[in-house]
Amino acid sequence: MDSFKTIKEPVTAQIVEKKSKFIAKLFYVENQNEIDNIIKDIKKQYFDARHHCIAYRLLEDNILTEKASDDGEPSGTAGAPMLKILQKNNLCNVLIIVIRYFGGTLLGTGGLVRAYSDSLQKAIEEATLVEKFIGEQLELEIEYADFEKLKYYCEKSQINLKNIRYSENVVCILEILEGQTEKILEDFELKSIKIKNYKNLCKKFITKIL
Repeated sequence: MDSFKTIKEPVTAQIVEKKSKFIAKLFYVENQNEIDNIIKDIKKQYFDARHHCIAYRLLEDNILTEKASDDGEPSGTAGAPMLKILQKNNLCNVLIIVIRYFGGTLLGTGGLVRAYSDSLQKAIEEATLVEKFIGEQLELEIEYADFEKLKYYCEKSQINLKNIRYSENVVCILEILEGQTEKILEDFELKSIKIKNYKNLCKKFITKIL
């Protein structure tokens, strides 16, 4: 997987269907241990709820894991529809937990699918989405006099500028698209941004806010 969408921060959304309350909790996650801890905490926090239905997609060590749970709802009415929505939106490294408080009226299989799907959809609409894609890190050493020009270039080019260190010169890391080092260095020369030293670091997923 070369790229995927995810969320910037946790989101909570809620809908009510025939007096049943559906609380959708959408989380950004990076590993299985984090998922397990969040599920445990939510079940403890909402211990009095009838159901805690779950779906998640996790890319960890370049392995994609997808799981869903109906948690006592009729098979295929909660976890699976939510997982399909995550897949359709290319959302990854996300965990959705929808907590249901039963309102006394049965919704039927179709009603349950709509309620759980609508809960997740509402959470996605309220979330700040980001894109993660394979890129690389370019470490630069630059003179103080050129640092403002570098920041302006990065802002205009939507390049993440990270790990800024101030010493004899300014040392920082740019998160760039794979294979873009030569073009960026040419741009710097055209804009009279003098680079003292540079080196390419490891490849990694880098983030762009959508």
